[in-house]
Amino acid sequence: MKPKYNWSVLLGAAFLMASSAIGPGFLTQTAVFTQQLGASFAFVILLSVILDAIAQLNIWRIIAVADKPAQDIANKVFPGLGYFISFLVFLGGLAFNIGNIAGAGLGLNVLFGISVGQGAVISAIMAIGIFIYKEAGKAMDVFAKTMGLIKIVLALIIAYTSSPPLAEAALRAVNPTQFSFTAVLTIVGGTVGGYITFSGAHRLLDARQTGIHNLGAVNKGALSAIGLASVMRLLLFIAALGVVSKGFTLDPSNPAASVFKLASGEIGYKIFGVVIWAAGISSVVGSAYTSISFIKSFHPLILKFNREIIIAFISISCFIFILIGKPVKILLAVGAINGFILPIALGIMLIAAYRTKIIANYKQPLWLTLTGLAVVITMVWMSYGTILQMINGE
Repeated sequence: MKPKYNWSVLLGAAFLMASSAIGPGFLTQTAVFTQQLGASFAFVILLSVILDAIAQLNIWRIIAVADKPAQDIANKVFPGLGYFISFLVFLGGLAFNIGNIAGAGLGLNVLFGISVGQGAVISAIMAIGIFIYKEAGKAMDVFAKTMGLIKIVLALIIAYTSSPPLAEAALRAVNPTQFSFTAVLTIVGGTVGGYITFSGAHRLLDARQTGIHNLGAVNKGALSAIGLASVMRLLLFIAALGVVSKGFTLDPSNPAASVFKLASGEIGYKIFGVVIWAAGISSVVGSAYTSISFIKSFHPLILKFNREIIIAFISISCFIFILIGKPVKILLAVGAINGFILPIALGIMLIAAYRTKIIANYKQPLWLTLTGLAVVITMVWMSYGTILQMINGE
């Protein structure tokens, strides 16, 4: 069958996944680990890009071939497994969304001086507006692309003004002097863990852009999404490296804001406001859409009232934030939690790739299976190393 692909939808799915990844937690994680590891964080980023790409290719391809959402695939691998995965992803998405709402609120606080709570409510209303719109899918695609480009352009400006030691970063990318299990687990988890890697794949599924004949396009979409997220990670890293290499210490209460302010003064701080607002609100949209996509196939009523449930999900996230305040530590913790979820989700997809009742006559490339298995083993090992570090108080 000749491919019939909507490239606008493909690009929208790539940006949706990347925008889901590049949330307030993404900014915070990058700043914190650059402060801890310095130029050696470049090695962690390089390693994470490889792990991210392999995981995403496997997951997107299996969903496209099976033409089913991840939870239904998991239930076919083992009855009830899909409900378990959905529970993990849904709770992780809710926790992330609280942080996303907080980040969007902080962005409007920086830009306009309103309270973070007021900014959170305004941002939540704007996100809900996308799903109220009749053509919500198209609106989401355009919104994801716009927010993604804004974040990358502004991060590029700050990376340039911070004058980072690029030669040292390039050297440490292959010859690090420091390493952290937690950093790898958190960075990978914050990029493709939990709900994030499924956001783009489920968008393609909803847009009926699936099938073996479209795998070439699916590959491009998956790798484009990882590329977009990785470019943003790299820009934030070199911006933060430029700051910390000059001897500055980042404010632990808001390390990402410190990077922008120390690099470019008040203008940089305002740019941070735009970036974290764009990161927060785009991640609110991606998290809400994908989290609900994990439960909508379980009952006809959930499918029927999908839009209303998404709106309720955003509203509840906002209410919890207003109730408990900004969950600063959650932004780091949830990335690690999503890192724990990834090997389970990826392992299920790898098993599904060899079940003919799921993928029919599709033949999964051996190299993709073996590298996917390597990612599962690596993430389990990283999880074990992280737990040991926590026990030892490192």
